[in-house]
Amino acid sequence: MPRFSANISTLFTEREPYDRITAAADCGFTAFEVQFPYELPIDGWVAAKEKAGLDVSVINLPVGDMTRGGPGLASVPGREGQFRAAVAEARLYVEALQPRCVNLLAGIAPEKLGLAACRATLVENTRYAAEAFAPLGVRVVIEAINTRDRPGFFIATSADAISLIDEVGHPNLALQHDLYHMQIMEGALIETLTRLIHRVAHIQFADVPGRQEPGTGQIDFATVFAAIDALGYDGWVAAEYIPSTRTEDTLHWLPTKE
Repeated sequence: MPRFSANISTLFTEREPYDRITAAADCGFTAFEVQFPYELPIDGWVAAKEKAGLDVSVINLPVGDMTRGGPGLASVPGREGQFRAAVAEARLYVEALQPRCVNLLAGIAPEKLGLAACRATLVENTRYAAEAFAPLGVRVVIEAINTRDRPGFFIATSADAISLIDEVGHPNLALQHDLYHMQIMEGALIETLTRLIHRVAHIQFADVPGRQEPGTGQIDFATVFAAIDALGYDGWVAAEYIPSTRTEDTLHWLPTKE
């Protein structure tokens, strides 16, 4: 089976953030990830990571106002300085936590600024981030987000993400492939993984349509996980779902859980 990581921004949320890392280790995960660690001190994250003995699979770059419904930073002309400040902030956490990847979220391109200008801004910002993290040995990944949950998201399909990566043309870029988002936008999960696995550095999952644990929706996870194994993928596969009940009671899919 794949190596599984726990996204503690969505799992174990009845606990304090640092305690979620211990809970993930106790349940058999071998890595954790956190969407936005920036509100808590770096030292606290490092201590919790070392205590639990887990790796870190991914953190997101800061996204400005995107978490409050705004367009974010990466695709907005005029916010380049804020984007570079976000990269600088993330580097501090990356140097301490040593995640495998850093996720760059494109956000929503404001049409009033011109989509061509927004695309050019996203390309330049993506190149800047790829270059900034390359000396640390940390890949920058691009994630497509479904437009049902995030109307207007600028990178919404696997083709969109690959197009951006190819246009930037930096070797430190790869794809973050979220099975939840791509089932909504594209379907054909195994076909797409087979075609793109050599471009994928990180995988996330939740079931569709409710974004809950495997078995609550339409994805055949046993088949998908077996396909990921068969394709020789060696990265993390991260649970980023909203548990329907206490997280520990939703882990029937996790092979290492006793």
